[in-house]
Amino acid sequence: MQLYHLTDRGRTAALIEAATQAGASALVLTVDAPVRGHRDAGPGSGFRLPGPEATPNVAALADLPVGDGGLESLVATTLTWRDLEWLVTETGLPLVLKGVMTGEDAHLACESGVAGVIVSNHGWRQLDGVPASIDALPEVVEAVAGRIEVLVDGGVRRGVDVVVALALGARAVLVGRPLLWALCAGGAEGVEALLRLLADEVTNTLMLLGAPRPELVTRAHVSARSGAVERSAGDH
Repeated sequence: MQLYHLTDRGRTAALIEAATQAGASALVLTVDAPVRGHRDAGPGSGFRLPGPEATPNVAALADLPVGDGGLESLVATTLTWRDLEWLVTETGLPLVLKGVMTGEDAHLACESGVAGVIVSNHGWRQLDGVPASIDALPEVVEAVAGRIEVLVDGGVRRGVDVVVALALGARAVLVGRPLLWALCAGGAEGVEALLRLLADEVTNTLMLLGAPRPELVTRAHVSARSGAVERSAGDH
């Protein structure tokens, strides 16, 4: 379950309990959006999220004062590492932090008892000038040093993007926008087709690199100059 830490700890705990009862196997806590970044495209497109009556989790918080920002008005803007430690002890589910972009934060995440981090710049929608997730990934991987899982999202459009992330130390990638596009264009069948296409492209890229298994891909396969994957001497 994707989770924001709310200003009311009791409500946060209630959401966690509901997720656990519904069969959630982990919590993904977004930590890079205490406030919404300035997004010109939103007002220009006229896009609006539905009101609380159409979002069950928000409707369940109806007794809390919900401002014009909807759910955003309920999200805590003062999240600290102590809050994370409380979340880890509050739930028996693994807790993964989404939005980690530096080695320092990755180290602190390990110390706080979380199960993993997701290197993510929130789709490049929060802060202008923030590095790409793939550029921040090596620093985070080095800081974690195998203690917890490291995943990455952002900019994954083809199978080769997946392989680059694996080569730089990610255990897996998360795919967002392409899945939404596939869903809009072709429904469930469109999503299935996209996932098959990505899987085929990953397999194809690995074979062309001479590394038929994902665990055989290393940083030696990635060009520091261009970020592209390349075949290196001694490949299998």
